[in-house]
Amino acid sequence: MTGGGKGGADFDPKNKSPQEIKRFCQSFMTELYRYLHPSTDVPAGDIGVGGREIGYLYGQYKRLTNRHGEGVLTGKSVNIGGSYIRPEATGYGLIYIAQLAIKDMIGKDLKGAICAVSGSGNVSQYACEKLLEFGAKVVTISDSDGVMYFENGMTKDDWDAIVQAKQVDRLRLSQIEDKVSGAYLVGLSPWELQETFDFAFPCATQNEIDEESVKQMVGNGLKGLFEGANLPTQLEAQEVLKENPQIIYIPGKAANAGGVGVSGFEMTQNAQKMRWKPEVVDEKLKELMADIYSQLTNAAGNDGSLESGANLAGFLKIVDAMEDLGWL
Repeated sequence: MTGGGKGGADFDPKNKSPQEIKRFCQSFMTELYRYLHPSTDVPAGDIGVGGREIGYLYGQYKRLTNRHGEGVLTGKSVNIGGSYIRPEATGYGLIYIAQLAIKDMIGKDLKGAICAVSGSGNVSQYACEKLLEFGAKVVTISDSDGVMYFENGMTKDDWDAIVQAKQVDRLRLSQIEDKVSGAYLVGLSPWELQETFDFAFPCATQNEIDEESVKQMVGNGLKGLFEGANLPTQLEAQEVLKENPQIIYIPGKAANAGGVGVSGFEMTQNAQKMRWKPEVVDEKLKELMADIYSQLTNAAGNDGSLESGANLAGFLKIVDAMEDLGWL
């Protein structure tokens, strides 16, 4: 679920057939559909749930309710009412806000920067694509079994092979080592490598970066950490970042908001019974991330960090809304 809460199931999709996954999604929606409405709780994809699964869920919702054209799930394929740029949105938005912060606070851009990315799902894939477009040197991606390390940087051909493996063939990274220029290191994460990174983009899962890993990266000259996943940096590791204010740190509540934002755009398009062109959605995403960055800096003021700015901006938005509603 995207938004105020998270939900899921203990069904492990690994090594399951497409038919098994479809049947599970249909059974899940059979119990869930009665609680959904386009203006209340709007599910979207997350770990293990991509466009295929959203399609199965939405198909069962339509079958049970006979309602069509509603924005009751987001992350749908374009064929069934989804928005262009929705699969890419979290990864693209992450890099857009990182680029803004790096230019603002360091006076440089991502060109030539050594960037470590974790994960190999949608967020990671499209963060890597945008980093390559901006001229960065992407040296890692990962899955739950290990890390793929690109000593000379990921190439466009590497990226194409990864997308084919993950989105079409449903393969593990270890199964495509012969198709890419990187080396697969079993049992490691990007944050355990004894390598120098300019910028870190954790895009895998919660609590993936611990205190020791951050200390190592800081010692090796880390300049910024931008969260593509939800809460990927452990509390002790966050304290290390606070002790080193020269490092740019944008938490996931701001850095990965592009996915939720384009989910909102998808709902708007569904409500209007129309579809925006990809370049329109991408431009709106850039504007959204620029607005979020402006909120962070304005809330933080001259003495606060971007993390404190994110916390304060979110708090003030809720307080202002509650005042307007007469709840305070």
